[in-house]
Amino acid sequence: MNARTDLPPMTQLSHAHLDALEEETIFILREVAAVFERPTLLFSGGKDSLVLLKCAEKAFGIGRIPYPLLMIDTGHNFHEVTDFRDSRAKELQAELIVRSVEDSMARGTVRLAHPGESRNVHQSVTLLEAIDEFRFDALIGGARRDEEKARAKERIFSHRDSFGQWQPKAQRPELWTLFNTRLQPGEHFRVFPISNWTELDVWQYIDREQIALPSLYYTHSRSVVERKGLLVPVTPLTPLRDGEMATDKQVRFRTVGDITCTCPVESLAANAFDVVLETIEADVSERGATRMDDKTSEASMEKRKKDGYF
Repeated sequence: MNARTDLPPMTQLSHAHLDALEEETIFILREVAAVFERPTLLFSGGKDSLVLLKCAEKAFGIGRIPYPLLMIDTGHNFHEVTDFRDSRAKELQAELIVRSVEDSMARGTVRLAHPGESRNVHQSVTLLEAIDEFRFDALIGGARRDEEKARAKERIFSHRDSFGQWQPKAQRPELWTLFNTRLQPGEHFRVFPISNWTELDVWQYIDREQIALPSLYYTHSRSVVERKGLLVPVTPLTPLRDGEMATDKQVRFRTVGDITCTCPVESLAANAFDVVLETIEADVSERGATRMDDKTSEASMEKRKKDGYF
């Protein structure tokens, strides 16, 4: 897509920047389809995976995406997100595979320390089981380098061993868009086509392409309680503790995930352009501002990478 010439210079520059990111992402999505035998695209229904899916739609067309969509469901996801996930997959005529942490619990491969424990960290077990079930050799994800320090270390084509673990010494330089795709039996790659995008890029692209998102991403009234500087939604899974009092605030989610570890931020942004303006002013990363699990060493992104999830 070429930048429009009838726009002000700064707007033209912004569109040219998004065009370049989109072109790189489409190239990577097509490269995966060409090189690997059994790839899949991780699709949660969140904004980053919806941007990735929009690029896949442009790369291949509706009804022609050459790999299935895969979600690892904790069973504690916001219904607005899972409902949107299902409708978007149906709209694109894409195969959707859902594997649940609850199924792993039933098999005994996941055991919670206590009933109230977040299932988010246990997604790695279910994901590795899905990889083994379908023999996936490449998993396409929507991670970005600007989200968190552990993500910033990743290559676009990230080599994983037979246990799904990230091996730093096996990561090759990716100069001149030359990617390492060599695999040994039992190994696979994680591929991150929007690695070079930022949160601002994502929202500018959503605004430009008019990508529909789950309603949670925009302002709405929600009952919350403040804990450790975060606004925790009051739900049956995250109830009030002794001595706490809930308040109703206008909030939106910058990132969505398991209800037990995902927090909103105060916001009046009602559309993508409003969010772009807020993102320009933000001085805390989206995960730093909204994820309880990233604030504990036990569930840190670095540990999840070693365990085989991210």
